[in-house]
Amino acid sequence: MSDALTTSLPADNGARRRSRRALGMAFGLTATGLVAEAIGGWWSGSLALWSDAAHMLTDSIALAIGFVACRVALRPATPAKTYGLLRMEILAALLNGVILIPVAGGIVIEAVRRYADPPEIRAGPMMAVALVGLAINCVCAVMLFRSQAGSLNVRGAFFHVVGDTLGSVGTLIAGALIAAFGWRIADPLVSVGIAGLILVGAWNLVRESTEILLEGTPAHIELLEVQEALLAVEGVKSLHDLHVWTLTSGTYSMSCHVVVEGDRARQGILESLAAVCRDRFRIEHTTIQLEETSLEHSEARVH
Repeated sequence: MSDALTTSLPADNGARRRSRRALGMAFGLTATGLVAEAIGGWWSGSLALWSDAAHMLTDSIALAIGFVACRVALRPATPAKTYGLLRMEILAALLNGVILIPVAGGIVIEAVRRYADPPEIRAGPMMAVALVGLAINCVCAVMLFRSQAGSLNVRGAFFHVVGDTLGSVGTLIAGALIAAFGWRIADPLVSVGIAGLILVGAWNLVRESTEILLEGTPAHIELLEVQEALLAVEGVKSLHDLHVWTLTSGTYSMSCHVVVEGDRARQGILESLAAVCRDRFRIEHTTIQLEETSLEHSEARVH
């Protein structure tokens, strides 16, 4: 004889709609900045400005992917996809991270070539266009900041924008050095710095999204702490087959089998276990199976 309790997934559609709106507005601004920086890079001859434009291109792609992923994630669950399309947000974050890697590599290769033979650069137009890009990136970063904490998808786009903001600052510095001292070498050096920022953001996105897709234990959760907290519930004798994973950013799931003592009130035990997961570990979706006697397992009791 056994009993089970499964709690439902939180909808949180309001947050996704706000994220989608912020991503759409940021995309429009970034696309405008991309055109301005591409023209400015051609006019001034600055690789740093071209690098910033390339980063803005990846920003635009990231924002577009994030926008579509937010829209798709709002679709309800179906019998064929019982979790809905929540994982689309994680796939979008992974794709954004992968896109950034070859972009950074291309910038470094061109920077090395220019380091050996720095071309003439018009510092005035370079700085003017970089200032426009900086203003656009700052506005986009502010719009995305509120949503990025609860969504890896939005966080990916936010990191793109923050990296590009720092790149615009670097381009302004390079332009100032060229205008004041004629240090044309500052242009490729700043470009390498921008490429480094891009790679850091790419690595973080790929690492976090891959961990979720592999259904690793969420970073804020210690599995042994979950085990001890559940064992502390009155009436629980032991537990096994404990798993905790992330469905999408901020949405966690847990399943386990719990062995109970005697004829205690099972519904009360189930509700207490679910409350511990929800209140202490922010796990809203739980599947808990109660058993009177433990099944024999050759594998480890907690996975």
